[in-house]
Amino acid sequence: MWTSNPRGALEVKIADRSLVSRYAHGTRTADFHVCASCGIVPVVTSRIDGHLYAVVSVNAFDGVDPALLRRGSHDFEGEGKGDRLARRKRNWIADVRIVEGA
Repeated sequence: MWTSNPRGALEVKIADRSLVSRYAHGTRTADFHVCASCGIVPVVTSRIDGHLYAVVSVNAFDGVDPALLRRGSHDFEGEGKGDRLARRKRNWIADVRIVEGA
């Protein structure tokens, strides 16, 4: 389950870069940031027109009331690359910073 707020901001702090790997599915339009220790994917990023966008796994949150999360299901099969990138620009977090060595 993923969440985002296009008007929100996200700062991802990576203390040890060697503990994070990136995986890109077939379209190679998004990077899944994978913890090398536990295999969890807390964030997915997509660089569109030189700008970084992101969604966050709700499983990465501590102490968040589940009632605050709006649930829905989506099927992106058959979605073209242009439509996919446009959807991300509309819906994903648009103010993203990744800080390494934090």
